Amino acid sequence: NGTSVKELILLGFPGTWHFQVSLVVVFQLTYSLTVIGNASIIALVWTNRNLHTPMYFFLCNLSFLEIWYTMGVVPKAIGVMLGTSQTISFSVCILPLFFLLSLGSTECFILSVMAYDCYLAICYPLRYSSVMNSVLSARLALSSWLGGFLAISLLAFLTSRLRFCGPDVINHFLCDIDSCLALSCSDTWPVELATFLVSIIVVVASCVLTLVSYIYIISSILRIQSARGRKKAFSTCSAHLSVITIWYGSTMFLYVKPSAQNSLDLNKLVNTFNTLVTPLLNPFIYTLRNKEVKQALGRAFQKT
Repeated sequence: NGTSVKELILLGFPGTWHFQVSLVVVFQLTYSLTVIGNASIIALVWTNRNLHTPMYFFLCNLSFLEIWYTMGVVPKAIGVMLGTSQTISFSVCILPLFFLLSLGSTECFILSVMAYDCYLAICYPLRYSSVMNSVLSARLALSSWLGGFLAISLLAFLTSRLRFCGPDVINHFLCDIDSCLALSCSDTWPVELATFLVSIIVVVASCVLTLVSYIYIISSILRIQSARGRKKAFSTCSAHLSVITIWYGSTMFLYVKPSAQNSLDLNKLVNTFNTLVTPLLNPFIYTLRNKEVKQALGRAFQKT
């Protein structure tokens, strides 16, 4: 059986000290921009009454989630790269893993809800205000958060029962499922099966719902007679379409697979994109591709 390992070592990114410092600067800059950008969106929506609509309510939920998602990864990653916090106990490893997976699941649900909101706005514009009211918006957002955390509960429980007998080095800057499975001396089949099933239920199901919504949206846009009307309708949802393409592409690569056999180095690269680049892009995509947000930003700068 071997001796049970109580502590794990996060390897981070191998390389020279200068390379590590360069990465720290990039991570810190991206972290600061992500927090500032997403917090600015929340503040902008909060202070502009014309943005108090379901679409921007869901956008605030997404921005709030992205802030916590980034905060759960970057500070620890910087500590690992500087060599100040490479060692982590297994129990401490599981908590952020559960937290990040839960936030990732919540993001899938929120993106689906945003697609449904866009579907109602484009396909049923006259009934939109009565259907997507503040009560339904709050319920959908709350269900997304609760569903995201509950969906990962079984997976977190099974992962917490894994045993580690050595080696104890995780080839990553954070604890992730594949790295834990690669090091475990327990039977990992139940965890791999649970990961696959949760991925199908959360990622694939939410992605299918989003795609179905967009099939109806695009078919409805194509039936609009005027080119100006089609352009206006498409601009309503184009920012959201950009975000879901980036998010679901990387998430499916990481989690929708029957076993944890992908290259850990490749997983680390995609995880970096998923946890660092995507949260940074979201506020800029929604700001630069949304007329109402740009107008609100312009008024905010005029006041200052």
